[in-house]
Amino acid sequence: MHKYNPYVRDLKAVVQWSSRNNELPDFQVVIHADRKPAGEHAGLYNAPTTNEISVVLVDEHIGERRDIVISTREGRLRRIAETHRAYDCLQYPLMFPYGEDGYKITDLQVHPVTGAQLVKKISAMDFYAYCMMVRGPPYYPNYLLNYGALSNQFWVDMYAKIETERLNFLRYNQAQLRAEDYVHLQDAIAGDGHVQDMGQLVILPSSFTGGPRYMHERIQDAMTYVRHFGRPDLFITFTCNSQWKEIVAALLFGQTAQERYDMVSRIFHLKVKKLIKLLRKQKIFGAVKCFCYSIEWQKRGLPHADILVWLEERSTAIQVDKFISAEIPDMSEDPKLHAIVKKHMIHGPCGLLNPCV
Repeated sequence: MHKYNPYVRDLKAVVQWSSRNNELPDFQVVIHADRKPAGEHAGLYNAPTTNEISVVLVDEHIGERRDIVISTREGRLRRIAETHRAYDCLQYPLMFPYGEDGYKITDLQVHPVTGAQLVKKISAMDFYAYCMMVRGPPYYPNYLLNYGALSNQFWVDMYAKIETERLNFLRYNQAQLRAEDYVHLQDAIAGDGHVQDMGQLVILPSSFTGGPRYMHERIQDAMTYVRHFGRPDLFITFTCNSQWKEIVAALLFGQTAQERYDMVSRIFHLKVKKLIKLLRKQKIFGAVKCFCYSIEWQKRGLPHADILVWLEERSTAIQVDKFISAEIPDMSEDPKLHAIVKKHMIHGPCGLLNPCV
């Protein structure tokens, strides 16, 4: 058993190092909520306040699939691939007690009007997005959303299947991506002197969400705004509220927002679009040249957006004072805003009622 530093961020590098030294990649990860590395910000390593589910797929090679091996009545072993229609019911028997078919890679799309089958196949993302949706009468309730943390585990597992399907498509369709045209990339890799460790060359295009080229392209787009328009005028933060009436109304009986991340992200996406529309169309801060934003999930299980806005006219100090205020609004002049600030922007009580430790 290796002693694994809990602050090592790249677990894949540790596994590769262990494999090169012919050692089993067996680790023990220990997270201390009350400790942090020296010189780092304390809030960066705070423990999450909600229970979240994630999956880590480290150093997977061809042939090392997340399949299920079952024993038949004849005593033989049979491998059920994750793209098999019986994978879902075998992996989650509580959610599929009647052995319902799940996603299989051979399903074909159907024309929405004529009902005829098309040549194009159904992707895993389209299939599970359909399974996740809530539909009104005369359809039955979506029972897949009623299992709490097990539902979250199911959706995370299925998203890993979606990513695997995308990566397999890119791996076996490199000719369509013209991977052989990346001559400079191949020369740079061969120049490192580790040709024997190269393996099969697979190019991830910029269309693969979350890939290195995707992230590099996005940061280049953002830096283009800065180069052409200068520094941004406004930096706006927008945080999801689990007590929004749209979220509370969409929750099923006994559910919390942390059990319905699908619905929370969908509503937050609509709220962000509404805010962007207010900035552009209503011009509440003035005419907008351009904008960009990024969305991240905080440790309390809610999404958060950081928005940069470039205005047509530079804001003066007087205008900034009108935009930003650290005062509690007057209750007689604006009782609604006063209630919002009092509920969401005040952390207390402090003083004698709640002495700081």
